[in-house]
Amino acid sequence: MQKISRYLLGVLCAAALASCNNGASTKTVSDSTTVATDTIKTATGVDYKLGVQLWTFRVFTFAEALDKVDSAGIKNIEAFWGQPLGDGLKGKFGGDMTTDERAKVKELLTKKGINLVAMGVIVPNGKAEWIKAFDLAKYFGLSYITAEPIKTQWNVVDSLAGVYGIKVAIHDHPKPNVYWHPDSVLAAIQGHPNIGSCADIGHWARNGLDPVECLKKLEGHIYGAHLKDIVKFGDTEAADTVVSKGVINLPAVFAELKRQHFSSMISIEHESNWYHNLPDVIFTKQYFDEQTSKLK
Repeated sequence: MQKISRYLLGVLCAAALASCNNGASTKTVSDSTTVATDTIKTATGVDYKLGVQLWTFRVFTFAEALDKVDSAGIKNIEAFWGQPLGDGLKGKFGGDMTTDERAKVKELLTKKGINLVAMGVIVPNGKAEWIKAFDLAKYFGLSYITAEPIKTQWNVVDSLAGVYGIKVAIHDHPKPNVYWHPDSVLAAIQGHPNIGSCADIGHWARNGLDPVECLKKLEGHIYGAHLKDIVKFGDTEAADTVVSKGVINLPAVFAELKRQHFSSMISIEHESNWYHNLPDVIFTKQYFDEQTSKLK
């Protein structure tokens, strides 16, 4: 009986191995990292979605960055202005793209099944530049534009956002940036229903602020977020590190966003290991899925 059981176990293991080799393939990426297909599942514990701020892959072209996002099993992105397009295109992502370049970018996105949800961080000089940004956002069907608008432009930005039906999310950079504290973002939001926050939790921590408390202050006004971890609290020059290895209480951040019924995108923005950071992005996705799936 023991011999028979061992024989049957061996047969089953061999069959399972063959099935894995044929059906559950892995994808090899340029950084010598493999992504099992089960890591591509969407986290079930939250309503919001995970994306990548393409600044993470700023040393590569837009086309190359899409390949990396796809390899990580992520299907949402936030583009940044100034990234070379690549794939035979000479232009850069932004308001000056030609009609053909815009169409080609759409084609690249469709081919990969990747959603362009937002773009930023931009700081337009005036109304003409804002119109150019909103026109581009409308073309790609964006949900919001991440920006740090000049204070005197709050009214025109809010007005254009209302006309185009596209929100503007104010991003926070470290001190002495004018929007380093949530209170400054709240000031811009007052009387401007189309302006909200892009909550960069890493920069808040660099500024010596508790990211969870900042999120609470901005409840109801958060249109997007940037996901990262840093090595030291209260240091505006603190380096990025792999999520869960730094000082930010990320499970508490995920839980607070869930409590607020946040339903937009939290974008991985990993500003480290620039030429070989795909494994870090993959780890971040896995960590995000694990942590958010635990939330009740």
